[in-house]
Order: sequence, then structure tokens, then C-alpha cells
Amino acid sequence: MIVDLNLQNKVVIVIGGGKEAEKRINSLLKQNCEILVLSDAVNAKIKNLSKNNKIKLKKQKIQDTKFISAFNPYMIITTTNDKRVNQIIINEAKRKKIIVYSSDNPDDSDFSNPAIIDFDKMIQIAIFTGGQSPAMSKKIKEKSETVLKNIITKEDVAQIRIQKIARKIAKESISTPSQRRECLRKIMSDNEIDQLIKDRQIKKAEKRAITILRNWK
Repeated sequence: MIVDLNLQNKVVIVIGGGKEAEKRINSLLKQNCEILVLSDAVNAKIKNLSKNNKIKLKKQKIQDTKFISAFNPYMIITTTNDKRVNQIIINEAKRKKIIVYSSDNPDDSDFSNPAIIDFDKMIQIAIFTGGQSPAMSKKIKEKSETVLKNIITKEDVAQIRIQKIARKIAKESISTPSQRRECLRKIMSDNEIDQLIKDRQIKKAEKRAITILRNWK
């Protein structure tokens, strides 16, 4: 089952400080979670992320699972070259009902990492092979990316931003889910909003969406 986990404000621990850890950290930066990196050595990019307060870094060599009780994370991602350490982390995380992923053992991990096509940090399209071939996920992503970026426009991204604002207000002002959905669909299909977006008048489009919400009965 493909899901998008809500990691907002949750603690995610990344074990390791190399290229694989960096890749996992970059995917987590978009999730508004608290990223804690544990490693005795990290590369320059991870070090810079720490200096810029994007992540927390604790330099220590991980040889056991004591850190799990110390930090009580929601998720653990381990990227070390030590298969024994990775496995004991997997086993202990599962025992404690913590979501866990190991870069060298996708079969025992709780999830697979897809190849991601990213549009302005607003739309993400994931290419999965169910953990069977990460290399093929990447290859299919590269074949698909150009085509999809011609289909998904800046207007679509702008509409998502407007829907985000409208959805927040709708939750506060419209009592039933069915009425909220109907109102949001009306905003999404409103010709005036569409034209304002095409004219790059995004603020006016937002105001138009809010007007529709305020007048909704």
C-alpha cells in the first residue's frame, strides 16, 4: 500500500553521515519533521545542514540501540555500512513499534523509498517498484520526468496553493465534509480564478476563493 506519512513535528533519526544518509535527509527536509542525525563522521553537506539549523547533529558512533530509548523517535532510518548494527536497529525498532528503514535491507524495512519527481515542492509523484529494483525506479523516473513536467503546469501548482488556503478556511467555516468538498470543487472550477491564475494575479485569485467561501451557504 502506497502512503504519504504525516511526519510533521515528529522526531526522525537518521543513522550515518554519508551520501545515502544525505539522500534520506533531503527527502525528510520537506516533511517539517525534527531530523536528528547520529554519526561519528558526516560529509560536508550534512555538516552545512547542521550549521544552518536544518537538522540536529549528534556525533557519536552507533554500536547498539540505547539511542532509541534516549530520543524516542517516530521513525529511524539507518544507512551505516555495518549490517550487524543495521539489523539490531531494525529488530529493536520493530519491538518498540517504531517505523524503521535500512538502506541495506529493504526486505526487513517497514517501507520502500520511491524515486520522486518534485514540482515546486507542491506536487510529488512517486515511482515504486515495491522495493524490487530501486535502480529501475530511478530509470523510469528519468524517462517520465520530462513528460510530466510538460503536463503539470505552473497554474496547477498555483491552484494547489489556493486550495490549501481555502481548505483551511473551509474547515473553520463549513460544518460538513460533503459541503466542504463541494465548495472546494467550485473554487477549483471557477473560471474567474482560472483566468486570474493565468494572468499571474495570484493574490486576487486567493481573494476570489475566500469570497466564494465566505458566501457559501
